[in-house]
Amino acid sequence: MVKKLLNLFLTFAKIGSITFGGGLTMLPLLTREIVEKKKWATEEELLDYYAVGQCTPGIIAVNTATFIGFYQAGILGGIFATIGMITPSLIIITIVASVLQNFMDYPIVASALTGINAIVCALLSHTVITLGRKSLVNVLTVVLFIVGLVACFVFDITPILLVIFGGIVGVIESKIKGVKAK
Repeated sequence: MVKKLLNLFLTFAKIGSITFGGGLTMLPLLTREIVEKKKWATEEELLDYYAVGQCTPGIIAVNTATFIGFYQAGILGGIFATIGMITPSLIIITIVASVLQNFMDYPIVASALTGINAIVCALLSHTVITLGRKSLVNVLTVVLFIVGLVACFVFDITPILLVIFGGIVGVIESKIKGVKAK
């Protein structure tokens, strides 16, 4: 059990130390580490954990790590995965916050941050495309996607209402089609 907990901590510390741009950019890293290397989840399970992590309060990266850790080793697994995920960020942000303030007025620092932001946009786009390929599987899911975009961009609807709406529509669709829960 100790080996498993240490493995969870180290795996998520690794992911946490190289995930720049927030939780949305970590999906490719999670897929590589959790699905392909560790085989702790299938790609579909990972997307489910990720979706639930996004829908629950808190940071998506931490929520997802907690779910995966819990499914691997119970409550302690969730705790160790969570601590692993946040430790690199805590260390890095403490160092950056203490140093960056002194250099923010330098044009080279502003230029570096502009370049970093562009790459983060690319990483976010990769995540959106990956999720879209797995999630937009029929006409209903495509319509929900479009409704969600319009609701966000045009009407500024809060994400929690959209998530609840999507869940309700999914349940109604399964009832109409007569799909039984697993």
